[in-house]
Amino acid sequence: YHLVKEALHERAVILKNAPNASETLPILLPIYKWWQVPYFWIGIKMYDLVAGRELMKKSYYISKEKVLEQFPMLKKENLCGGIVYFDAYAYNYVVYDSVVYDSVVYDSVVYDSVVYDIVVYDSVVYGSVVYDSVVYDSVVYDSDNEVCGAHVQDKFTGEEWYIKAKCVVNATGPFTDAIRKMGDKSSKSICQPASGVHIVLPDYYCSRKMGLIDPSTSDGRVIFFLPWQGRTIVGTTDQKCEITDTPVPTQEDIDFIIKEVSKYFSDLKVRHEDVLSSWSGIRPLVLDPSSPDTQSLSRNHVVHVSDNKLVTIAGGKWTTYRAMARDAVDAVISSNNFIASKCVTEKLFLEGGEGWHLTQYIMLIQKYGLDSDVAEYLSRAYGNRAYEIAELATKNNLGQRLVNNFPYIQAEIDYSVKEEYACTAVDFLARRIRLAFLDVSAANSILPFVVTKMGDQLDWNKERRKKEIEDAKRF
Repeated sequence: YHLVKEALHERAVILKNAPNASETLPILLPIYKWWQVPYFWIGIKMYDLVAGRELMKKSYYISKEKVLEQFPMLKKENLCGGIVYFDAYAYNYVVYDSVVYDSVVYDSVVYDSVVYDIVVYDSVVYGSVVYDSVVYDSVVYDSDNEVCGAHVQDKFTGEEWYIKAKCVVNATGPFTDAIRKMGDKSSKSICQPASGVHIVLPDYYCSRKMGLIDPSTSDGRVIFFLPWQGRTIVGTTDQKCEITDTPVPTQEDIDFIIKEVSKYFSDLKVRHEDVLSSWSGIRPLVLDPSSPDTQSLSRNHVVHVSDNKLVTIAGGKWTTYRAMARDAVDAVISSNNFIASKCVTEKLFLEGGEGWHLTQYIMLIQKYGLDSDVAEYLSRAYGNRAYEIAELATKNNLGQRLVNNFPYIQAEIDYSVKEEYACTAVDFLARRIRLAFLDVSAANSILPFVVTKMGDQLDWNKERRKKEIEDAKRF
């Protein structure tokens, strides 16, 4: 209950504080057995009840005919109807974590690309110093054998230096244990990594206005179909895995998703050649080292302060990123007897969100002559900062599209380098815009141009430019 309640609260916070980067999305649960109607209806109504005042819209039942209006490609045989509930959707990217309680699914649909970039941007505004592409390679101790800093290295220049700190926070996801053991080799492992694989399909595999959930696949897992920037994102698998810098989806994972997708369609054949991209991510499920039950995985995030004063935050999900950060900072304050004011992030707009409104893209069209899809994309992805990019495009003749059929423009390359810490081609193609995840072929087609533009700004030599192309293709 606490996990779901917290996720629903944090979802409401994101919708309020980042209105440009998030929106409400209805999700359909198709029903093919009559006995499942009351079963899922009760479960989803409980979800509405737990949401309380933070409920976006009430769930409701729709007939077979209404289901097929939204998803005409669905298998019609034995279709009884469907239940529609509402969740949050991120414009630029979707990552969903599902928690299953007795086969009733409670999911939180959240977003990493836009929100992550904005959070980093905001942290700088409020006084943080940010380093990109820096490797943490050893711990620094004080005379009391407590962690007081780190030795780091710039992975491009090779420059090394020490960072001194009153407290060090380990927020490294699946690499949590590696950092803990740097500080204390006797530390027990608390992270159990699980891989999640997603694929991207053409838009005709999903309604453009509604997502779809399969709450019980052939092996008991959950799969979503979600509309995403003119495409359909489908996932996810959930398998134990080894920790690696470059997780790769296996053919078995892709085949499994395609097989499960195919179950829902009658005449539409799902082909491997329809897969526009696929990727794997690692979710760090954790054991709480402070809990008497050291064998059970925590469904929530865990904050732990080691004897050497290293603060570790692990587990959780993107939906609750703000609460995780709050709890980690609270641990820093209490373990070091710092004096601090109350956390204010619950009511703090993320950069670009304050004053943003749905019609902003129309103003961008009228003022800068942008195409409608480009203006809407910039407004959603950047919020009020979209004016900076439109101005940059106008002044420097950078308003041309990077690739046909996508709303990305050349000005975004310059902006990502100057304002968003992009320092590799992969940073731009995968982590600033999402083209590498939307369509691998399209991303490859503009890779040389992106490397040339970024290389000119960052003064890359010939060898570095060649390496950027190789690294991006490998990615």
